[in-house]
Amino acid sequence: MKEGDILLAALRQADGTLKLRPVLFLKRVPPFQDFLVCGISTQLQHKVSNFDELINADVADYRESGLKRPSIVRIGYLAVLPRNEFQGRIGSITTDRLNRILSTLSDFFRPKT
Repeated sequence: MKEGDILLAALRQADGTLKLRPVLFLKRVPPFQDFLVCGISTQLQHKVSNFDELINADVADYRESGLKRPSIVRIGYLAVLPRNEFQGRIGSITTDRLNRILSTLSDFFRPKT
């Protein structure tokens, strides 16, 4: 598995239940090399403008993503999971899209001056 892969993992939902869903692998986290991921959702109405990333059927990496429907990468839906929590890989996104997502996340954490 590599950064930018879309994997399947059980993520905790708002009601406390676990749901198998696609996640985007962002980075490995020390010291145990766990996976920092963000959730992916088909609920397009929940997209946060200028934050979340839309993957529509008309973009170049949609087919390679393995997603079955247009989806949003929910940048604010973060989780750190060990390697054994993944059910498999379904696809990947481009390096450009991954870098844009990481930049958005980094900007979010940077203090406003």
